[in-house]
Amino acid sequence: MKPIKLFVKTKYEQYPIIIGKNLLSNLSNLLRKNSITFKKCLLIIDKNIPKKNLTKISGSLKNIEVHKYIFNANEKNKNQKNVNKILNILLAKNFSRNDCVISIGGGITGDVAGFAASLFKRGLKFVNVPSTLLSQVDSSVGGKTGVNTKHGKNLIGSFYQPKIVITDVELLKSLPFRELICGYAEILKHSIIANKKFYLFLNKNIQNILRLKSPFIEKSIYQSCKIKKLIVEKDEKEMGIRKILNFGHTFAHAYEASLNFSKGLNHGEAVILGMKSAFIFSLEKKILKMKEFKLTFNHLNNSDFPNSIKDYFSPNDLNKIISFMLRDKKNNSNKIKLMLIRKVGGPIVEKEFSQNTIRQFLKKSLINKNL
Repeated sequence: MKPIKLFVKTKYEQYPIIIGKNLLSNLSNLLRKNSITFKKCLLIIDKNIPKKNLTKISGSLKNIEVHKYIFNANEKNKNQKNVNKILNILLAKNFSRNDCVISIGGGITGDVAGFAASLFKRGLKFVNVPSTLLSQVDSSVGGKTGVNTKHGKNLIGSFYQPKIVITDVELLKSLPFRELICGYAEILKHSIIANKKFYLFLNKNIQNILRLKSPFIEKSIYQSCKIKKLIVEKDEKEMGIRKILNFGHTFAHAYEASLNFSKGLNHGEAVILGMKSAFIFSLEKKILKMKEFKLTFNHLNNSDFPNSIKDYFSPNDLNKIISFMLRDKKNNSNKIKLMLIRKVGGPIVEKEFSQNTIRQFLKKSLINKNL
């Protein structure tokens, strides 16, 4: 299958997303063909990237001064301290704004690398090589960068678009199955909020996708990126329609933060639980009809997915969850804004609710055996 190319066009930037197999060995040519040149680069590398893949990348970057920063990518290390370490390397090695930062890793690596690139001398070239399914279909598209703090997830950051995104599906072969589930959660979300036909494709082919069979995995990545890029092009800075990408995420981010970003619940798993919560809440508030609820809820109850928030929390955790939901970036009052769904494929609606309403809903979810 030939590489697929998409273009993301925002108000000030235009960049390609290239999706295919065995792209790493051809990295230098891909950059040159897309008019991306530099004399120095800093590779910010997730420590879990197999050495054979790093060899392909290093071998491709000939006649370029290459520096490396090995990053232990996890939510706890997604912080300003690691951004400062990257900035210090760039300063010590006398990088200019015409040089480049290349992220090779998942969404956390890309967020930290992109944020550092946006800060250094007010911005140097940034290339993203996402290595996880989650980053290939979500965080590598749209230009969001940033870090976590003790107050919540992604509260410090910037919008900074890459010069190119190179998505090599061969990188997915080294991932544990749980990481594939993590990425599939965002693919599923994109179909639910924007494209019912794509959702039906996923519903039919989930096993082929999770087993990385061609052309199912390439089509899923392409369609997911296409949905997100169309939304980002309309609303780069999340002032309007881009908020629909947060479907399930107000719940999900609070679940993650309440567990202190524990490995016991990764981001994609939290998104699945968050979407479940959003579906049930949409149904209870009569925003979503039962027919549409049934169409998707069986999919969300796939045996490979996390089952229920009861497996992670008790009623004693309610105050903590509500506290993190209140800190969500969409809120501007003491109420909680949620993105809720009318039907599969959209539209998504934004509604505001009192803390007590959300508390009672979550309490029922943690007690009721059927939820």
